[in-house]
Amino acid sequence: MNILVTGAAGFIGSHLCEKLLDLQHKVFALDNFNDYYAPAIKRKNIEKALSYTSEYRLLEGDIRDKDFLQEIFAGYQIDLIVHLAAMAGVRPSIKNPNLYYEVNVMGTLNLLECCRYNDIKRFILASSSSVYGNNPSIPFQESDPVDNPISPYAASKKAAELMCHCYHHLYNISIACLRYFTVYGPRQRPDLAIHKFTRLMYEDKPLEVFGDLGSSRDYTYIDDIIAGTLSALSFVSDNTTCEIFNLGESETITLSRMINTLEKTLGRKAKIKKSPPQDGDVRQTYASLEKSKKLLGYNPRTKFDDGIRQFIDWFKKETE
Repeated sequence: MNILVTGAAGFIGSHLCEKLLDLQHKVFALDNFNDYYAPAIKRKNIEKALSYTSEYRLLEGDIRDKDFLQEIFAGYQIDLIVHLAAMAGVRPSIKNPNLYYEVNVMGTLNLLECCRYNDIKRFILASSSSVYGNNPSIPFQESDPVDNPISPYAASKKAAELMCHCYHHLYNISIACLRYFTVYGPRQRPDLAIHKFTRLMYEDKPLEVFGDLGSSRDYTYIDDIIAGTLSALSFVSDNTTCEIFNLGESETITLSRMINTLEKTLGRKAKIKKSPPQDGDVRQTYASLEKSKKLLGYNPRTKFDDGIRQFIDWFKKETE
């Protein structure tokens, strides 16, 4: 297939593009290389994909730019869209909610309109576990109410899911909305906790911990996320539907255990600096995988300690 991947130079996007290329798909890789973190990191992420000279085409631009998008769809035959591009981060969304609305909601709408006018019937949306907020029901199920987001980022992702359902209903586009749960592994964004804490420990600097060490996350290794996303591609190709899927590990790891695992694997002791809890941060994430296993055949395989070991091996290679 000819697949358009937005956010293609990011952490998840670059891994996905490489896998799609290995599977003989042609990839149109769209990214605007914004400065949320260093654009040079994203340029490095796509070095391997760029070696696929005939199957990989890099498209530099912004999903908010309707004219740019129209040029893409006028110039290339696209069979399916995997929409990963977004303004990421809970705390920054509180400081600049307008930007998150423009990119995450209006950008998604622009792509769905491209599907509508170019007769593209298959669409994957990268959503987020943040839509669950402080959901009291554990583990989180796709059928749980998600009407109480606690950050603009979470609200923008829920809005994008709702827009997808609307376009499925009106235009018969087959859509899968994938709620990713705290993805980690090689190339992880430098602002995310595992990467940030690893770097600080490596440099013998203190880790700023917000709240106590009892908060927990359902950390999911990048290879498992890519496998689940590829299954979703097959699902939307074989079904005319709009479904939401959790892609997680279905295991919660406390902040204390995460730091201890980093200490053990790095062979360094963390220096902890405690700060008050931050607005927008949820207490716990925990994915129910019953639906994803049944409909996608999703089966995460990487245990947390193994995933951390692989991440730190990559980190050391990049740093030393």
